[in-house]
Amino acid sequence: MSTYLKSMAGYKHNQLKTKSFKDIQMLFDKEMKRVNTFVDMDTELVKGSETRTEGSSKRAGEELESENLKKQKLDENVEAEVDDDQEEAEMKKHMEIVPDDEVAIDAIPLATKPPIIMLQNIDREDLETLWKLVKAKHGLTRLEEGYERVLWGDLKVMFEPDVESEVWRNLQGYKVTVWKLFSSSGVHFVRFQNLHIFMLVEKRYPLTPATITEMLNKKLQADHWNEMCYQLLKLMTK
Repeated sequence: MSTYLKSMAGYKHNQLKTKSFKDIQMLFDKEMKRVNTFVDMDTELVKGSETRTEGSSKRAGEELESENLKKQKLDENVEAEVDDDQEEAEMKKHMEIVPDDEVAIDAIPLATKPPIIMLQNIDREDLETLWKLVKAKHGLTRLEEGYERVLWGDLKVMFEPDVESEVWRNLQGYKVTVWKLFSSSGVHFVRFQNLHIFMLVEKRYPLTPATITEMLNKKLQADHWNEMCYQLLKLMTK
């Protein structure tokens, strides 16, 4: 015990030679107890390092996941932009740039020329006001003659389309000669061989697939490519 205390606990020979066996044993037991409860500093460092490593790994994992999410979102946005560009390119195949003053007016009957000329110089708010005035003056009574009859009929079909109306049945089998968009008023005009219709861009009308195909094949005329062209063509192709 004395040898152990001198070697391991740092006691001097002079400190131990005068002590009794009981004292030596007490010192030895105390030293052994300390040894048995000792935790190596390296172990604590390792545990602390492991804890820090776990924390660092967790943060690194979270950062990596965040970066992956950002990259995935960026990739999705790029893919969406590519898809949008491809879709826009497809839409443009059904459209041609034609200035308003170059529309084939001569091919359109005289009775429908005034509404077309009007739509080149009117905005949507004025168009809606015009319909309210015409409707207030004539109600739902079908006029029989003159320019007012044409105007009343065109506006009624445009704003209050009736699925059961003979207008839509008469479209069957007729070839499209002109399909024109008036961006200022949000109206597109379709001229067939023997009749015509004016339609609001955002409204759905009872057009048959065959009629829509005829319109797309003829191509939409507009003075420039814009969001309204895109939305109208997207609606028609879907």
